Amino acid sequence: MKRVLLLGGTTEASDLARLLAGAGIDAVFSYAGRTAAPMAQPLPMRIGGFGGASGLADWLQGAGISHVIDATHPFAARMSRNAHAACTELGLPLLALQRPAWQPGPGDDWQPVPDIAGAVAALPKRPARVFLAIGKQNLDPFARLPHDWLLRLVDAPDSAPLPRAQVVIARGPFTVDGDRSLMAAHRITHLVAKNSGGAGASAKLQAARDLGVRVVMIDRPALPDRATVAIPAEALDWLHQTAPALRGV
Repeated sequence: MKRVLLLGGTTEASDLARLLAGAGIDAVFSYAGRTAAPMAQPLPMRIGGFGGASGLADWLQGAGISHVIDATHPFAARMSRNAHAACTELGLPLLALQRPAWQPGPGDDWQPVPDIAGAVAALPKRPARVFLAIGKQNLDPFARLPHDWLLRLVDAPDSAPLPRAQVVIARGPFTVDGDRSLMAAHRITHLVAKNSGGAGASAKLQAARDLGVRVVMIDRPALPDRATVAIPAEALDWLHQTAPALRGV
């Protein structure tokens, strides 16, 4: 019998959850719990961490999981590494559902950087108006810079996340017209974004192109080699074609 752990947090994970539920496949949807009100899913939900790779391995055994599908955000590197380590230890099949990265096109002004530190270094030394579109994690390294910040968050912060920051509370997907208006109203000169890929968050890139805004694009973190598909239907095909591990879990 197959029982699936779906590590979620992306639009693709929600799409796959609907496919799994529609196919009558026994599955659990896991959220990291970083947002106050995660979207409801058509599967039983688990919210919170597992306690590292060893804690995840223990949970997988206790829950009788036969397959793991990692559909977390491309920058949720710790969870992806823990999933790889736990599945390797237990001999469980692991699949990554990972959307393709964005690529610059004609008219784009992108500066690729390897990480958050690279993004901090890439911004100008003189005051600018920066749309810092990286979520609420990893904001502290930007605090020493002299810029005016625009932040768009899912949940309202408990305190000011950065000096001179204006916070917009909104949940995607977003539109090009909306992002163009937002960036124009705040007179944005630079956009900092993580290369998460996908259509739901790409509107800001088209808006930046239209407005001539410089984009500092943070590369995805390196992850262990895994079987990978790009769309939920391919993940469902993989699940049908992959036999459970013979470990009695």
